[in-house]
Amino acid sequence: MASGKNLKELFHDTLKDIYFAEKKILSTLPKMATAAQSKNLSAAFQKHETETEEHVARLEQVFEEIGETPRGKTCDAIMGIIEEGQEVMKEFKGAPALDAGLLAAAQAVEHYEIARYGTLKTWAAELGLKQSVKLLEATLAEEKKTDETLTKLAESEVNQHAQAA
Repeated sequence: MASGKNLKELFHDTLKDIYFAEKKILSTLPKMATAAQSKNLSAAFQKHETETEEHVARLEQVFEEIGETPRGKTCDAIMGIIEEGQEVMKEFKGAPALDAGLLAAAQAVEHYEIARYGTLKTWAAELGLKQSVKLLEATLAEEKKTDETLTKLAESEVNQHAQAA
């Protein structure tokens, strides 16, 4: 361990990463809701925007528990996933497959968030951050629920509509 960095520093660094990601997602969800052709998919994006505002607030409480100022750090992973979603919006605008592409991009975001929140929750437990564990668990559960909702939408309507041509 040449640099001497520990789990607390890694936790803080990863927290900044997901904080940036959530803020970026907040600015992207309204665009996805507007672009979606399915009323149900648009509603799911709008609902998740409200939840994401709560996720940001919870992250700010986690920063508070570790005595740090809430601050993001550019997350290249989320930037790439969002860029892919923007390409889908542009390339498939008005096409039957648009919603399937938007939904796939949204699920890529959810899977990234699920991985991050699961890791952060585990690290918070290791670090004895009881309040943070509860906050991160609440967000993790919502992210999983959103992923399930998107899967149901894909299977019940969006993918079938994408096949129409």
